Amino acid sequence: MKNYRITVNGNVYDVEVEETGAGTSTAAAPVSAPKAAPSAPKASAGAGKVKITAPMPGKILSVKVKAGQSVAKGDVVMILEAMKMENEIVAPEAGTIASIDVNEGASVEAGAVLGSIN
Repeated sequence: MKNYRITVNGNVYDVEVEETGAGTSTAAAPVSAPKAAPSAPKASAGAGKVKITAPMPGKILSVKVKAGQSVAKGDVVMILEAMKMENEIVAPEAGTIASIDVNEGASVEAGAVLGSIN
């Protein structure tokens, strides 16, 4: 048996792999429960009052605004790819972007704070 640590979508699993001869391997069930994923970046000190959250898990394809930029309600803030579809994440209300808490290419879970508005 060989032990490996594997990370899938930010969840860390310890697994055992049994060698069965003839150069093939079969994976056993995880040896332990998922370990806590590394924490997401902390919100900046100027985090705003209104949070922009992810409606579903996915990957951030692009960030369309920068901190300090003014936005109107419904303006596209970023693009989230989920289930091979691009979803526009929009400003929930008018204001100024206080923080952007994710980077392009980041994987996010449903409800994760993506940014904030003042």
